[in-house]
Amino acid sequence: MAHALERHVALVGFMGSGKSTLGPELARRLGRAFVSVDALVEEQIGTTIAELFDERGEAAFRELEQRAGLDVLGRREPAVVELGGGALGTAGTREALRASAFTVLVETTPEEAWERVAGTGRPLARDPESFRSLFEQRRRAYEQAADARATDVDGAVLAAAGIRFAPHTEVHGDAVVADERVAALHGIDATHLVPAGEAAKTVAEAERLWRALRLDRGSTLVAVGGGSTTDLAGFVAATYMRGIPWVPVPSTLVGQVDAAIGGKTGIDVPEAKNLVGAFHWPAETVIDTTLLDTLPEEERANGLAEVVKTGLLAGEPLWELETAEQVRRCAVFKAAVCLRDPLERGERAQLNLGHTFAHALEAASGYGLAHGKAVALGLLAALRLSGLDSEVDTVAAVLGPAPVAVDREVAWNALHRDKKAAHGSPRLVLLDAPGSPRWGVEVDEKSLRAALDALIA
Repeated sequence: MAHALERHVALVGFMGSGKSTLGPELARRLGRAFVSVDALVEEQIGTTIAELFDERGEAAFRELEQRAGLDVLGRREPAVVELGGGALGTAGTREALRASAFTVLVETTPEEAWERVAGTGRPLARDPESFRSLFEQRRRAYEQAADARATDVDGAVLAAAGIRFAPHTEVHGDAVVADERVAALHGIDATHLVPAGEAAKTVAEAERLWRALRLDRGSTLVAVGGGSTTDLAGFVAATYMRGIPWVPVPSTLVGQVDAAIGGKTGIDVPEAKNLVGAFHWPAETVIDTTLLDTLPEEERANGLAEVVKTGLLAGEPLWELETAEQVRRCAVFKAAVCLRDPLERGERAQLNLGHTFAHALEAASGYGLAHGKAVALGLLAALRLSGLDSEVDTVAAVLGPAPVAVDREVAWNALHRDKKAAHGSPRLVLLDAPGSPRWGVEVDEKSLRAALDALIA
């Protein structure tokens, strides 16, 4: 699998690559413990590695290093594990990595690495010539062990989540489900076409795919299209033969910043949006921002609503960034949240900011209301209930949401059918401030009704 869900994240790379700086921050982002194998060895021997080298030689250190590494990698609780630059020299460590870790190569150049470690007293960093020679000797071992590569913490988060930025033409599977419009625009050779938009997320479309697929349990299903296409195809993959691997290739801004990340899949029923679904983490997610070049402006606006939502949760104005950077930053934020809480048993619920109202409006419109427009309205309601007037003004200025003409009672009933409701009462995500969300919040019915009514023309 090309992700670190339920596996250790092992950081490998040459000395001076930045593993010891990147590792603790990555662990914080993923909600995991950070373990440095070198630090563990020093703790066990009661002296420094440099002193160990001088007194007992490199072979003694390598034996202790392997023993400590195998102990850490054998633990059940996934952690972020930093391995020393020469740890891959032992077969036992390489085998342990293959068995229980997702290995990320922290890339650097010999020049950058030497600049960081020169004069630090490291036993194998005594002169630049031998340092460079050792760098080249170890390069192949790093590359062979690596499941992914990164140069910064954001890149490591994306790698851990199995998210890769690459041309969509590089993705190959045993069957390809594609939005019919996207397939025509980009010349995608799809084995199964589905309708554009929310019309794809129906029981009938799911059944049609189940019956048409000719795959085995080792086959991979690729989904190319917007959030509706990836939601449908992911659900079909989750349920076909009790689950087969799948790879979403999102083609819309909504899909690239939100819908295709984190393994939530589902279809709609008339009573509520996404009422039927499954958590089924993709084998990998491939994002090609050039697919956005053909995106209509209305669809960009839909995606921008999810960008604004993510920015409010992160406490950063992500909507002010250029599109490519918007996509990357939003993907990083959501990936980290989902890795910390893959089954939405806690903090992942924050990603539903504004969505309880949005889904109610979509259901009341018979799913004719665009998701982004619904989310923009839902954000207004959530921010008003949060008492954040300045953020209400920001959403109004950036997204320009207008009340929609839907049946109030249908919307009200749909609100109470929301998946996050408890004992028939909706549970909301509110903000104490940008970057400080609260989830599972119960609001009195009068305030809830007023907030919903304000969204309806």
